[in-house]
Amino acid sequence: MQVQTTYFPTLEAVEAAALNLKGVASVTPLMENLQYSKQFDCNVLFKREDLQQVRSYKIRGAYNKMSSLSATEIENGIVCASAGNHAQGVALSCKLLKVRGTIYMPSPTPKQKVQQVKMFGEDYIDIVLKGDTFDDAYHAAMEECDRLNKTFIHPFNDSKVIEGQATVGLEIIDQAEHPIHYVFVPVGGGGLSAGLSTVFKQLSPNTKIIGVEPEGAPSMSTSLRNNKNTVLKHIEKFVDGAAVQRVGDLNFEICKQNLDDMVTVPEGKVCQTILDLYNKDAIVVEPAGALSISALSLYAEQIRGKNVVCVVSGSNNDITRTAEIKERALLHANLKHYFIIKFPQRAGALKEFVADILGPTDDITHFEYTKKTNRENGAAVVGLELKSQADLEPLITKMKLHNFYGDYLNDKPDLFQFLV
Repeated sequence: MQVQTTYFPTLEAVEAAALNLKGVASVTPLMENLQYSKQFDCNVLFKREDLQQVRSYKIRGAYNKMSSLSATEIENGIVCASAGNHAQGVALSCKLLKVRGTIYMPSPTPKQKVQQVKMFGEDYIDIVLKGDTFDDAYHAAMEECDRLNKTFIHPFNDSKVIEGQATVGLEIIDQAEHPIHYVFVPVGGGGLSAGLSTVFKQLSPNTKIIGVEPEGAPSMSTSLRNNKNTVLKHIEKFVDGAAVQRVGDLNFEICKQNLDDMVTVPEGKVCQTILDLYNKDAIVVEPAGALSISALSLYAEQIRGKNVVCVVSGSNNDITRTAEIKERALLHANLKHYFIIKFPQRAGALKEFVADILGPTDDITHFEYTKKTNRENGAAVVGLELKSQADLEPLITKMKLHNFYGDYLNDKPDLFQFLV
């Protein structure tokens, strides 16, 4: 007979975590969203983890883990590696529990995030900027753990962390006034999805749990498809709160049995969701916080008339990314296009392009041109924003007819990466 070796958090452990987190992590609201309820003809509820003090659910797992440390482990101190929400959760936990901590962050981490971590941890933490990537910071953190016998606080592959994150599920079930048919949960390393899904399988087994990943970092999807935890060689890091090359081993084993489906959403669609939430509901979310909502359209038929919960996991969005978020949203909507335009080296060529080629609602948003006197035509890189997808083909036809067309850059990733 095969022995079951997979770890699953027990309800008793999750309830103990909830008690442990009382007064530390907020019991965040479960709020109906009228915009998405109307759009999808169902009852859409947001679990607002973006309203935590550290603006994400990560405080739950970090505090639950650190409060379980022995006196010796506390005396030796802790170490973590993170460029975002986990670092803030660990920093606040250090201050609340009076534990000395060292937080490793990649050198390119924005100053705003570094300052937030310092604010939450105050004098109980030291921040070390190391390397260019998370992996560089992680390896440096592990070296310090080994050298000084410190405890590493993992962001997701830890039973106490999973039990802490599972309290999100406990709260949803307690707060819901009607049976929940679907829960959409963002998946990065898998801590939240592993914990939440285990609670639902025990207390609300008919609820469908849908994991959501960014299209450019489908680590859980790939692992489930391969039936083994798989390392992705390359990932798109834009959805930084959910972009990992490898999910946790504990998390994979749990999610493999608990998740009803795993879906991915394009980064551009995530960006459009961020803009919609801000413009229509005045809700600020980070890219990972928009994942669950972005997946609703993939289940439009199934969720009609149902009670649906989306976990809004965090709101640590850097305002300096706004231009990039808008750009990616327009590209996804097929409304932003880049061309090489061949301008005749004569006066009035640009005026002709604007007056005769562009439509009345087309907008030039990018223009790079250097006049070369020894050429008949000068090439310019031009970015155009359109009001409708249907405007693209007529535009290209007019460019070719008047000999302005050089090349279309959106479908040339090697060149396109230098523009976006």
